[in-house]
Amino acid sequence: MTNGAKREEREGPVIDLGDIGRRAALFERIRRDHATELAEDYLELIADLIATGGEARLVDLASLLGVSRPTVNAMIGRLQKDGLVESKPYRAIFLTDKGKAVAEHSRERHHIVLAFLQALGVPADVAEADAEGLEHHVSDQTLAALAAATERLNTSD
Repeated sequence: MTNGAKREEREGPVIDLGDIGRRAALFERIRRDHATELAEDYLELIADLIATGGEARLVDLASLLGVSRPTVNAMIGRLQKDGLVESKPYRAIFLTDKGKAVAEHSRERHHIVLAFLQALGVPADVAEADAEGLEHHVSDQTLAALAAATERLNTSD
């Protein structure tokens, strides 16, 4: 294939605009992924804080996320409502069993994406930042393919 042919392929639409059902399903998945992305990031960070310091405090979450305490408080309220965390006023925040499972699942996804990017030779700091976003938006099938590709890349050396 010539460079011109490659260029032509990239200029066309990514999705067949005539396939309305497929397009709608794609954007529904994207909206769902975005809706859970922030919650998963909070749960991962809460798990990290508990693992390193025994507890997660609202002030620590706000500081590490670079957001205000009221912003964190609102998210903690949402996570409580969803049964993912437990908290009392002026006390530490803890993960429920459901919250622990979500945090662990998200952490596994993060490690798979990070390992793949590093196996490609992406610098560690860039790979970490990119993995943080990608982990929320890849399907289980793509994740399995990334894990398999990472294994091949790491054993081909």
